Amino acid sequence: TSTAESSGDVKKISVIMKTSSAEYWQYIKAGAEAYDAEHDDVEVSIKGPTSETAFEEQMSMIETDINAADFDAYVIAPLQPDTVKTLIAGETRPVVALDSNIEGAPEVKTFVGTGNEAAAKQGMEAAVEAAKAAGWTEIKAIEICGVQGEPTNEARKAGYMSGIEESGGDFLEEETQYADATADRAVNCMKAIIQTHPEGVAIICANNDDMAIAAKRVVEGNPAYENTIFCGCGGNTAAMQAILNGEETMTVAVDGYDVGYRGVEAAVNALEGNTPDAFIASPATIVTIENAEEHMALVQEKENDKV
Repeated sequence: TSTAESSGDVKKISVIMKTSSAEYWQYIKAGAEAYDAEHDDVEVSIKGPTSETAFEEQMSMIETDINAADFDAYVIAPLQPDTVKTLIAGETRPVVALDSNIEGAPEVKTFVGTGNEAAAKQGMEAAVEAAKAAGWTEIKAIEICGVQGEPTNEARKAGYMSGIEESGGDFLEEETQYADATADRAVNCMKAIIQTHPEGVAIICANNDDMAIAAKRVVEGNPAYENTIFCGCGGNTAAMQAILNGEETMTVAVDGYDVGYRGVEAAVNALEGNTPDAFIASPATIVTIENAEEHMALVQEKENDKV
């Protein structure tokens, strides 16, 4: 948090994340804090609910901060965009949507995030190539999803599906498993997949790395799944390490640090009277064992430089 004294010159920004418990969101937090640390005239308050299904908890946080007179702008990663749209209706202070957009809300000055559908599609195109190289002739894919209906989750699912189908594979949509973005539930989902497909499946894709790693752990020692491609999304340091250790095959690495940093930056720009672009895109990178070490070094360097 900034050491700047609270005064009329300090821009106070409320950042409300989707959760404070996942490693990806710790990167978002680090990016937001880095912007704060670099600017003495900015003070950032960061919070998030206990999980991505703690809808009421997040709504309460947003309501509290919107009703507080001491914030100048808001950076919100909505779990339920339609509900958030209602909560911010008529708000005159700038609002920035983070990670998922809040469609049709004139109060939202910009959306900062990754083009999730395009990034996921790119990931699955790479996964199909990897599956073919691993010896699979029938490319079937099943997704272990996050929270059903959550916009980022749905965008990634759509991208995964088009990436598989357009590469000649078969995305088994009717067999999609929902694990609420948690590793524990992903374990049960993977057990269910093995029961239905004892012969193995070419690709298991997941909405985040925690779920992909948990799913791969379940098939340890199962010859039918020995060459299965396990693809996650997020790209945190733990995922890089998991890829290097053979505990995950690949990931669609989203730069959460960059998203957090740009989110606060966009809020400050709006407060200064500038009009940010409608969508501020943060890049995604496909990471495999070939480039995991290099990508991990980049992530760690960014953290050490700015935090």
